[in-house]
Amino acid sequence: MNAPFTSENIHELAPPDLVQADRVAGRMYTDPEIFELEMTKIFERTWVWVAHESELPKAGSFKSTFVGRQPVIVARDRKGRVNALVNRCRHRGASLCEQKTGQVNGFTCPYHAWSYGLDGALRGIPYPDGYEGVMEKGEMGLKKLRTESYGGMVFATFDDGIEPLEDFLGDVKLWIDRFMKQGGGYPLKVLGTHQFRFRGNWKIQLENTTDGYHFPIVHRSWMASVDAETAGMMSFMTDPAAVTHNLGNGHSVAQMVPEHSDLDIDDGSEPLQPRFASLVTELKSAGLGDTGIRKLVRAMHGTGFNLNLFPNVSMSISFLRVLRPVSVDETLIEHVALGPDGPADIVAPVNRERLRIHEHFQGPFGFGTPDDAEGWDRVQRGAQGAPDMPIMVNRGLTRETPSPEGWATSHVTDETGMRAAYDKWKRMMSDD
Repeated sequence: MNAPFTSENIHELAPPDLVQADRVAGRMYTDPEIFELEMTKIFERTWVWVAHESELPKAGSFKSTFVGRQPVIVARDRKGRVNALVNRCRHRGASLCEQKTGQVNGFTCPYHAWSYGLDGALRGIPYPDGYEGVMEKGEMGLKKLRTESYGGMVFATFDDGIEPLEDFLGDVKLWIDRFMKQGGGYPLKVLGTHQFRFRGNWKIQLENTTDGYHFPIVHRSWMASVDAETAGMMSFMTDPAAVTHNLGNGHSVAQMVPEHSDLDIDDGSEPLQPRFASLVTELKSAGLGDTGIRKLVRAMHGTGFNLNLFPNVSMSISFLRVLRPVSVDETLIEHVALGPDGPADIVAPVNRERLRIHEHFQGPFGFGTPDDAEGWDRVQRGAQGAPDMPIMVNRGLTRETPSPEGWATSHVTDETGMRAAYDKWKRMMSDD
């Protein structure tokens, strides 16, 4: 193990040395120079989540977002391919698109009207005679990121030489497949999104997704606001079957409700919650059979786990949580509500109820998000003090054991997921 951090050495250590087996330095949250390195060494050198395929349903569908701090447009072209393009005109650098989502035939710069196709190719230049012999039009398309997808999740990277997405995901693919089963036999689609900012470093939120230790403490008000069945489902603190796995490459999964990890496994013994009785009646009226009703209603709360994908997205029980670093002490969070995509008379009442559940916890006026954000803000403020004091990530370190799959595993309240993320952070920040 490395020597402890001290007031004498903490400001001299190279970034990789700020991560130790059981602790990390608070300087990782507060040093602007480290933040700048993260943007290039991590966010521009790995796969970053940018969209769900349901957000790009047809040719011309687009979404504007970010990879790290770089603005990008994710668009589906006329051949059905998804492209991630830097949102910057090749002429004088103006942003091409300020809309969040939409449907277009291409992108035209508002400054000098250079126009580009959905694939990023330069299509037209006003008064082109001034460019004769000056440049080749074919060389002036938008900068394009490498883009790949798995399970409806679209990722992009600035690193053309990076490993294929499926190799980067590795054992995460099993858990993405399981997460997508909450559609109850239908594919998932994005129902809506909302954003907020907190005054803290992005890694504070990265830690939170597989931090089961905070749940009954921070979310006491939510636990008191729900029915007994839901509260009982989330009472995992002493359940030995509730575990966290290190899935490699910085990814981890926390199984809070193990019996809901794979929604296809159902022996029929679990009763449907009485709170959904009116929904069951609606679905029967729509002509859905008992098996289909059970699949949809049993999945109302989503899956039984939080899946953390390094560096920027979590598939959290029933929704996506996306983080975007803004500065060393500011992070933007986007919550993405999900629901099944199928016949309207069946999925409409299901998605109505799923949105109410989402609002109750994740919504801006919900019980969960404001409490989480307060905790993240406090970590950032506290990290300003006593810089030689470490951030501890040692809970459960001595009780980690390999699962049958070979994953380092400990209880869901342990900090296995944080250690997984920081091990990846250390390796990427060491890579020159």
